[in-house]
Amino acid sequence: MNKTPVIIPRIVAPEHRPLWQQVLSQGIRSVAELLAALDIDPAEMDIPAQNSEFPLRVPRGFAGRMVKGDHRDPLLLQVLPLAAEAIHAAGYSRDPLRELAAMPVPGLLHKYHGRALLTITGACAIHCRYCFRRHFPYRQAIPADGGMKEIVSYLCRHAEIHEIILSGGDPLMLSDERLNSLTEQLQAIPQLQTLRIHTRLPVVLPERIDAGLLAWIGRQRLRVVIVVHCNHPNEIDTSVTAALLALRQSGVTLLNQSVLLHGINDDTATLTSLSEALLASGVLPYYLHMLDKVQGAAHFAVDPDFARNLAEVLRNTLPGYLVPRLVVDMPEQDSKIPL
Repeated sequence: MNKTPVIIPRIVAPEHRPLWQQVLSQGIRSVAELLAALDIDPAEMDIPAQNSEFPLRVPRGFAGRMVKGDHRDPLLLQVLPLAAEAIHAAGYSRDPLRELAAMPVPGLLHKYHGRALLTITGACAIHCRYCFRRHFPYRQAIPADGGMKEIVSYLCRHAEIHEIILSGGDPLMLSDERLNSLTEQLQAIPQLQTLRIHTRLPVVLPERIDAGLLAWIGRQRLRVVIVVHCNHPNEIDTSVTAALLALRQSGVTLLNQSVLLHGINDDTATLTSLSEALLASGVLPYYLHMLDKVQGAAHFAVDPDFARNLAEVLRNTLPGYLVPRLVVDMPEQDSKIPL
C-alpha cells in the first residue's frame, strides 16, 4: 500500500547555526548584567527605571573591551541607557533627517544624486544610544514581501542611480542567503556599478566576517565598498583587525565613519589614535559626523565651533588621508554639509 511520505520541516538547531548567529544570541540585554560584568555599582550611574522602547543590546565581545570599574568608559557610554535620554530637547525630533519624506517606495531612500539607499532590516547587533534611527518606523520602511519588485522597477526607471547603499538597522544582520537573494536582483540592474554597505558588525561582532560572507562578496558583479562605524580606538582589538583585513583581502574598499560624541571621542588625542588604529586595520577615515538631532541623544552633542577646532588640529597633526571630513547631515539637502 502506497503511503504519502511525511515531510519533516528542516529545523536549524542552535549548534548548527553559523557561529556569528550563536554569538549574537548570547549578547547582553540587561543593564544589571552589563554593570555586574564590569564591576560597576548601578548607584554610580543615572539609569532610568526602564527603557522598553530602545532597550540595551550589546555583544559580549564588545562589552569585553570595556574597562572594568570605569563608569566613564567610552564604549560603555555608547550603549548604556541613561536618564538623560528622557529629557525633551528643543530642536530634536524622532525623525531628524525626515527620511520618510524621501522614500518614494517603502524601503528605498532617494535623497542624493546618483545613489539610493535601502533600509533592508531594523535589526542591529548593538543599540547605540545616539542612533538617529532609534525611533524609526521600520515596519513602514522595510520592503514587504514582494517589495523588491517595486524597488527594482524604481531603480530601472532612474538610470542616473549608479550606486546602491545597504543600510538598516545593520544589513549584515541578514543571513548570507538573504543577502544573496537581494543582491542577485540588484546586480541585474545594468546601470548599477557600486554596492555600498554601511555596517557596524565588523567592529561589534567580528565573527560575522566569516567564509560564507566573504564568498558572497566574491560573487558580486558590483564594486563593493564597506563603510564601517567605529567611534573610539578601544573598539578595535585583534579580532576586529583580523575581520577588517579579511574584508580588504577580499577586494573590498574599506572606509570608516564616526559620530562626534561628547565625553567619548571629542578630543584630538582620541581621534588621532582612532585614525591610526583604523589605518593599521586597512581602513581609511571617511566622515566625522556631527550628531543627528534625534530625541534622546542631546547629551551627546558637541558644540559646532569646538568641533571645527578639533578638525583643524587633526588637519595640522595627521596626514591628509587620515583626516575624516567633519560633516553635518541635514534634511532636504543634496549632500552632507562640510563644517
